Amino acid sequence: MDVHVRDLRYFVAVAEELSFTRAANRLFIAQPTLSKQIRHLELSLRTALFERDRRSVALTAAGRALLPHAHQVIERWETARHAVAEAVAERDMVLTVGFQNRIGRGLIPAVTAKMGTLLPRWRLRFRQVSWGDPSAGLAAGEVDLAVTWLPVPDTGEFTWKVVSTEDRWVALPVGHPLAGRTTIRFADLVDEPFIAHPRSAGALRDFWLAADQRPAPARVVAEAANPDESFELVAAGVGVVLLPAENAEISARADVVYRPVPDLSPGRLAVVWRTEDRREAVQVFVDSCVRCLCHLSDNDSAAAECPA
Repeated sequence: MDVHVRDLRYFVAVAEELSFTRAANRLFIAQPTLSKQIRHLELSLRTALFERDRRSVALTAAGRALLPHAHQVIERWETARHAVAEAVAERDMVLTVGFQNRIGRGLIPAVTAKMGTLLPRWRLRFRQVSWGDPSAGLAAGEVDLAVTWLPVPDTGEFTWKVVSTEDRWVALPVGHPLAGRTTIRFADLVDEPFIAHPRSAGALRDFWLAADQRPAPARVVAEAANPDESFELVAAGVGVVLLPAENAEISARADVVYRPVPDLSPGRLAVVWRTEDRREAVQVFVDSCVRCLCHLSDNDSAAAECPA
């Protein structure tokens, strides 16, 4: 049986953390999924890679032998993937940008104009990615960069710059008992049925459920792969959902009410790219995002011109 690079990534994470729990959190996957993939890898190699008991995890001799080679395979694959992406991009002169929520504040037209000035031969292509992918398309190589909400998997594969912070709001169906308030405390929402990101979103799902501020796990009644799906479920009275203030502003509809939840920490919007991708066009896009969004925020105008 052939071994996938993904399996080696999983193995390296466990080998470095010496904990399936910490490795699963680092990889943004469920621990049972990680354990299952490690077992498959061990079966394919016909040997145990870890010694496990209830208190500890340790590499076997076979695991120690595999580790440096796993690092090499992953590094070579990243180098190869980067080389292919660069060759294709340079041929097409296109940067593909992933997003999961609608991007407002005039950022996209501003950055497109800025890129047109600095790199006139390059084009931007935008692709919406499901909430179920915590890397917003970067891990699978579907996009070159992403404008997305943190957190993203902190594996060292990705680098990001925060371009904006936004308060978290809640979307409620019209007629909800809390809809008449101008602001809503999170304590008044903890028992509500919630619409969640797919489980594969990992820590991103937890953030938009405000899991760290709950006395007990959220009562999740449905999952949505994108904002439009979540608003349809809210409008139908299935549950409520947390969202960035920006999306409350640009997603107005007659059957959904949006209210701020001021006692929640804000969300962070970031531009994210693969750490190994050092192309000039990628860095120009990143810098343009930071400069343009800051300028647009300062001027509160979608037509504002980016600074030089």
